Amino acid sequence: MWLIQLRNELWKLFGKKRTYLGFLMIVLAQNIFILTFRFSHASRNAIQVLEGNGYPAAAFMSGLTIATILIFPMVYLLLPLYTSLVGGDLVAKEAEDGTLRMILCRPISRVQLLVIKWLAGAIFALLLVLFLGVSGFLFASAWFGWGGLFVFVPGEIFSVYDPWSGLRFYVAAHGLMVIKAVTVMGLAFMLSCFNVKPAAATILALSIIFVSFIMMNIPYFKDLQVWFVTYHLNAWQWLFLQPVPYWKIASSMSLLAGFNFTFLLVGVTVFHSRDIKS
Repeated sequence: MWLIQLRNELWKLFGKKRTYLGFLMIVLAQNIFILTFRFSHASRNAIQVLEGNGYPAAAFMSGLTIATILIFPMVYLLLPLYTSLVGGDLVAKEAEDGTLRMILCRPISRVQLLVIKWLAGAIFALLLVLFLGVSGFLFASAWFGWGGLFVFVPGEIFSVYDPWSGLRFYVAAHGLMVIKAVTVMGLAFMLSCFNVKPAAATILALSIIFVSFIMMNIPYFKDLQVWFVTYHLNAWQWLFLQPVPYWKIASSMSLLAGFNFTFLLVGVTVFHSRDIKS
């Protein structure tokens, strides 16, 4: 019965046109970025950094490098936007439309209902990240070809990899991005369990994420970075450090797992106290 109910929840979720907004905007943003990078002088700075450190630019200005460059703004901006949009809709939209009354008249517990909805949201987050990684790699490779990976974030990351090692780290980073996407979705999902409109749940979740990101990047709060959720949400980028701080990544992943469990627990608790059938 759980699988049947999950299938039905996914059918409802992917039957809405706005579910596909994230996929559409990712494709548009990726192609605009890649074409701009290909037909402008935007790559000049990256080439200068590579050649200034003794690496041949032709070997590293590849589709893998371009795909990795573009995931940074995508994961910081678009990924939280569309995962919170779906998470904020999962409960609040059905409460607003009145369909939750009909659902709760059937022999299904509120806990089971919310867990199934959360799983549907997590599957959406997984598919969105998978689409982001695969489409970016394919589009970038079509224009820049196959080659090594070069990752450069001023003051933080400078790494070069052979093609297959780079591809392995690229895939692993997207695996950690799934945790980020699920966490943001879970935050919006928790807020949608309150008696709020879907838009309010989405905006509140985004506000929490963006405020945390802004405060984390204020120089005066540098020593307090570990207390901000966005610090741990961005643990995927640490895979591109050399050497990779696996212990640090594992610590952040365990904290995000705790956040996800807490968001679901709070959502279930709040939803149980609501009178929806009257």
